[in-house]
Amino acid sequence: MQIVFTPSAPAAVGPYSQAVRTGDVLFCSGQIALDPATGELVGTTIAEQAERCCRNAIAVLEAAGTDAAHVVKTTCYLTDIATFGAFNEVYGRFFPGKPARSCVEVGALPKGALCEVEVIAEVVE
Repeated sequence: MQIVFTPSAPAAVGPYSQAVRTGDVLFCSGQIALDPATGELVGTTIAEQAERCCRNAIAVLEAAGTDAAHVVKTTCYLTDIATFGAFNEVYGRFFPGKPARSCVEVGALPKGALCEVEVIAEVVE
């Protein structure tokens, strides 16, 4: 098992890793809209926060030697399912390969975030 870390994505805000690789599979922790440089939440709309979440997830993928084309499953959390359309518009730009996905509404996310994205990807070397 290998722990993955990159300064290009926010550091974990608790006792967990940005991602863990086991064999050829990468399990990425959920990413919220934190600026990697400051650790502060960015954006006030679902579109702005979804963009940062996806950029953070892509940074973790790249640090592990893979990319969005190798994502096999995502789980997306929204604090308001009514924002699904706007979230989906941004998400689709980052994951055009259409991996399997779950998207659910939750009561709250860390730091008051509006959305969170976690990914599972294949690492092909």
